[in-house]
Amino acid sequence: MSKYPSTTQLNIPEIEKEILKFWQEEKIFQRSISEREGAESFVFYEGPPSANGMPGIHHVMARAIKDIFCRYQTMNGKQVHRKAGWDTHGLPVELSVEKSLGITKEDIGKKITVEEYNQKCREEVMKYTDKWEAVTQMMGYWVDMSDPYITYKNEYIESLWWILKQLYSKGFLYKGLTIQPYSPAAGTGLSSHELNQPGCYRDVKDTTAVAMFAIKNEELRIAALEGAYFLAWTTTPWTLPSNTALALGEKIDYVLVETINQYSHEKIKVVLAKPLISKHFKAEGEIISKDGQLSISTDSKIIPWKIIAEFKGKELEGIRYEQLLPCEANTKANLDGANDAWRVICGDFVTTEDGTGIVHIAPSFGADDFRVAKQNGIGALTMVDKRGKFLAGVKDDVYLFGEEYIKEAYLTEDEKKTEFEKQKQILETAGKVKELKSYLSVDTRIVLKLQEEGKLFKKENYEHSYPHCWRTDKPVIYYPLDSWFIAVTKVKEKMVAMNKTINWKPEATGTGRFGNWLENANDWNLSRSRFWGTPLPIWRTEDGTEEIVIGSIEELRTEFEKAKQQGFNADFGISDAELDLHKPFVDKITLVSVSGKPMKREADLIDVWFDSGAMPLAQWHYPFENKEIFAKNYPADFIAEGVDQTRGWFYTLHAIAVMLNEIDPEKFPGVAYKNVISNGLVLDKNGEKMSKRLGNAVDPFEAIPKYGADAIRWYMVENANPWDNLKF
Repeated sequence: MSKYPSTTQLNIPEIEKEILKFWQEEKIFQRSISEREGAESFVFYEGPPSANGMPGIHHVMARAIKDIFCRYQTMNGKQVHRKAGWDTHGLPVELSVEKSLGITKEDIGKKITVEEYNQKCREEVMKYTDKWEAVTQMMGYWVDMSDPYITYKNEYIESLWWILKQLYSKGFLYKGLTIQPYSPAAGTGLSSHELNQPGCYRDVKDTTAVAMFAIKNEELRIAALEGAYFLAWTTTPWTLPSNTALALGEKIDYVLVETINQYSHEKIKVVLAKPLISKHFKAEGEIISKDGQLSISTDSKIIPWKIIAEFKGKELEGIRYEQLLPCEANTKANLDGANDAWRVICGDFVTTEDGTGIVHIAPSFGADDFRVAKQNGIGALTMVDKRGKFLAGVKDDVYLFGEEYIKEAYLTEDEKKTEFEKQKQILETAGKVKELKSYLSVDTRIVLKLQEEGKLFKKENYEHSYPHCWRTDKPVIYYPLDSWFIAVTKVKEKMVAMNKTINWKPEATGTGRFGNWLENANDWNLSRSRFWGTPLPIWRTEDGTEEIVIGSIEELRTEFEKAKQQGFNADFGISDAELDLHKPFVDKITLVSVSGKPMKREADLIDVWFDSGAMPLAQWHYPFENKEIFAKNYPADFIAEGVDQTRGWFYTLHAIAVMLNEIDPEKFPGVAYKNVISNGLVLDKNGEKMSKRLGNAVDPFEAIPKYGADAIRWYMVENANPWDNLKF
């Protein structure tokens, strides 16, 4: 008879339940830390998930990798604290609340107060906390969830404000009007690292146009150009009503070509870059005969052409042309920034790789456009509002109706149906279309308008990669935003150098994907025009000449009392019981400048990625508490997250760490982590990304009870290297 208990059936999930019960009753995880007091520490940071979404099987993968390393170091006798955290601000929460309430961003402050809205966000963000705790326990992941850091807590926000004040004092924080990625669907600007999250750039098919800009004959110094047109190619015809200049390359060779317009069959003269002739004309169409007569027959697809003059780009600079699509809203009186427009300028970004070698300039919708227009005294026309709609005056009541979305993707199916019926009635009645069978995009209708007005040289469908919002999946546009920035470019070289001291697994991610990203880093757009998040701690006078950055609650109270003594803030206080470092509370606070002027808080919130990137300090409420604990736990010995975090959490941790090193090198060594695993994605058995919509997602609450956590964890780490994608 065996002295050991035996079983005829091995039920791994049931055995795991017994072990989990034993761990819980005997407090094994807690003892693995408390009984190693005084031992060498191994520092681990938990990247904060958002509890307003359900955990998936990919979270089991990421946590299995973390757990393996932390358990191994524990078994080596080290003390391994593992503090959990919750990422509680930002777009995912806001969009979820808006969906549940049946509202949009425009309704906030109208149908629902900001205070009520933010309270809903506060409730929503911890919605699935119990599910996260359950899956954490089921899979045997050891992490301290009894005292997590929570990014919406006043203490956490106070640490963020302190960091921002330090950055401001070192000249890293500045305000400027620049062209930034902007998501009309989310109603906010995006940082470059958000725009470069995996899957944000997608191949789309757009209607493109080569437009004909008529050269003005008045004051024309080159006689051959009389009656001619400049050709400019655009993949975004919706920007054409905002055109204010054309850019040429100073040293590029341009030609004046006589040809036939393929739509009107009329003789025209057009200007384009000589190296791009073959993109628009076939060699067999060139006329070299003595009489040089141009004609086109209805059955011929070959358009005749001949070169009649050549110029350098510099020679064409300053020539004026007719506005392409004039309307009620884009008159000269509506120009911003300067009072000049519709003039040829030279730009260093103009190439002959594609298009016509002539770039249509809409300063409000492109960084190069904005820069070159400003350099040349050209004004801007912003014919699109922040909803992604044309202004009311961008209309001709046939092809364009004003107040309409510039991207088809912004419309709901019901809105698209309504717009289609409107288009059908107008275009068929006007005789522009015989029978309209589907909705026509703004781009398509602009091209039709250009064709009718004799201003279209070529149209075609063009497939290209276009940026989309990482949270709404809707197209992004570039838009002029008055934003606060962190000047990370000041420490770009240092970020690259410090990254080389970090042990990356795989190494190629550190030197390649992450390293290349650092070398091309732009200043960090910190501002977000939303409601639920960490407010910018900056108060300014109305004229912008005086400002103060608040770095602590104590400093806020001191400045609050100063203002109160001068008659402001009379009807409320900021005691611990009253204070909430969120909108709308902080927006009610008026401070007073050195010269005695009232100062109101800058309306924006900060990028939610700053919240998570600052967690090494903010999780301990540093520097207001736990200075010794922070010193022992910075930097991390080890972190691990998905490959998508190379331009998310990994980046913001690193950027903040390097800038803090500039401020105090003794306390901040210049890296936030020493070792990092960038794990791959968990895909379905066919290698497709898992999603509820496709029905191929694996539910950990079904898989773990069925197969057991150990079996799933072993399967995940054994079947692929942690940094490779896994077919589940």
